[in-house]
Amino acid sequence: MESYGYLLDLALILLSTKVFGLITRRVKLPQVVGALLAGLILGPACIGVLHQTDFIYQVSEIGVIVLMFCAGLETDVDELKKSGKASFVIALLGVIVPLLGGFAVAAYFNRPGMLEPAADVSVILQNVFIGVILTATSVSISVETLKEMGKLNTKAGNAILGAAIIDDILGIVALTIITSLADSSVNVALVFIKIIGFFIFVGVGGYLLHIIFQKWVKGYERDLQRFVILAFVICLLFSYCAEEFFGVADITGAFFAGLIITKTTHTTYIARRFGILSYILLSPVFFANIGLQVELPSMSPMIIGFAVTLVIVAVLTKVVGCGAGAKLCKYSNKDCIRIGAGMVSRGEVALIVAAKGNAIGLISADLMGPIVIVVVITTIISPILLKMTFSEKDHKDEGNDFVESDLMKQLEEYDEEMEKEQSRYVTIKDKK
Repeated sequence: MESYGYLLDLALILLSTKVFGLITRRVKLPQVVGALLAGLILGPACIGVLHQTDFIYQVSEIGVIVLMFCAGLETDVDELKKSGKASFVIALLGVIVPLLGGFAVAAYFNRPGMLEPAADVSVILQNVFIGVILTATSVSISVETLKEMGKLNTKAGNAILGAAIIDDILGIVALTIITSLADSSVNVALVFIKIIGFFIFVGVGGYLLHIIFQKWVKGYERDLQRFVILAFVICLLFSYCAEEFFGVADITGAFFAGLIITKTTHTTYIARRFGILSYILLSPVFFANIGLQVELPSMSPMIIGFAVTLVIVAVLTKVVGCGAGAKLCKYSNKDCIRIGAGMVSRGEVALIVAAKGNAIGLISADLMGPIVIVVVITTIISPILLKMTFSEKDHKDEGNDFVESDLMKQLEEYDEEMEKEQSRYVTIKDKK
């Protein structure tokens, strides 16, 4: 008999994330923190009412893809180009500093008498791999927080987005180099070729799609809904190709798909439709799913000490590394702190990297608990830090609720405007 338990799971996730989101907003914290706490409290780590299922996992994957696609749609491409060089410097230091910090922590703890190193693999490689885990950045949390505050399309917001994309690429390269040293079946040169191929694919494919999209819009002005579907198809195809053919994160493909469409006609119409889809279903499931993944094993005092130290180092190295990179690029002190805070979250990226390392023996299973703690705490603390770094004056244009306030009003106005345009189009055509 077919089970319909997933319907109850969805209902609990949507209700709990909204309730906790309202509570966190009352204490002047981003609602995304509430969504994360909802998954953590209802999941195996606390009450155990909800557990991660294949359905929830797959919906959450679509959720993060759509979230990054929306970020691409809302990105000012001209401003992003201006911050390109700065984003690279920020990302580079945001990888190097955490890598060194993680290596230092692991080198101290990962030795006989303290934490037992994994067998059959060089201890140095194991220590470097801990550093590689800390280089990861999950920008989706920061994107949602910046969107909620209305600060995604600012100088600091664009720098965070650009740096996070480059951080993904650098992280993939670092991960590949380390795993190739531990696993001879991985070819480092092939990885570099694939990464270059990905950007060629984005450039050529994006140019062609941009032309096709624009021409199709001119021929079908009366039915704009089909462009929302076409945009979603492009988003999913770019995400699939990024992972399947080039070994690049699917969210990176989704972000570039959004960038391609952002310069086309009626981008605002498309972005608002996706915004509603993300708000009512996909984003709550994605953020709750992060909390549902937390299953803390029994940990010894030594492992707890390692976890605490790793959390502190994880936060400080991103703030210092990315902040220093921003300072070198002549950002203001406030923006430097904001950029550093926006890059703190590790999210699912660090979990994926850690799982890969555990599978090939680069870290022992005992160290997965501390990694999960790092992921959860950095994911929760990043939006809190972002909120703190923007002053009350900066928040004066902040919306109260994504769908319930400003968005619906703007959406209705835009729909009325489009109906008038379509009516004029039909009238002119009839006269001809």
